[in-house]
Amino acid sequence: MLTFLALAAVAFLGIVPQQSQSIVIYTGWERHALVGSDVRLSCSFFSWRWTSDDVTFSWTYRPDGSRDSISIFHYTGGAAYLDNKGPFRDRVEFVGNPGRRDGSIVLKNLDFNDNGTFTCDAKNPPDIVGRPSSVRLLVFETVPIQAGVITGAIIGVVLGLLVLIVVIYYLMRFLVARRVFNLSVSKHGKKKKEGSQQRQLWTPPPLTCYPLP
Repeated sequence: MLTFLALAAVAFLGIVPQQSQSIVIYTGWERHALVGSDVRLSCSFFSWRWTSDDVTFSWTYRPDGSRDSISIFHYTGGAAYLDNKGPFRDRVEFVGNPGRRDGSIVLKNLDFNDNGTFTCDAKNPPDIVGRPSSVRLLVFETVPIQAGVITGAIIGVVLGLLVLIVVIYYLMRFLVARRVFNLSVSKHGKKKKEGSQQRQLWTPPPLTCYPLP
């Protein structure tokens, strides 16, 4: 038994450090923007450790239809390194706050060629094990109606119809119950009236007087 407990303790101590070095990175799922506008791409992370002075953020970009990604931004050692050669040259601005675990960037003066997938990776030593998170950017001439707006409208219409059906159901029940009550009262009053008329029509037989002998 003691041997089993000792092995379990060793296994537990071996697992905890691995879990404590994990990091979870968050970005949006999809962003829509207009041609010529600016868009903010958010990136943050959850870490088991306090925010390290060696925290790093990296952004890469993969154009639609391409398998290759290019680096467009990197933050390390308290300094931001922006893309100065690629398609986002002079169009990337770092607006995050590493002390608050924020590695967000802004892309300026968007063009149709900017459509693609942007991936953020973060490290907070010693928490360095984690999966990068990606957000897809779609640039339009006019921003289409969000799918969430359409879904919300459909849900609202369905809920409105359900409320209307419930109101109609209870209204019909009330009207039926009221009609049944009126018919019951009417029948009861009619029977009572007929019984009273029958009692009024009945008269006792006349008394016959006979002479005494």
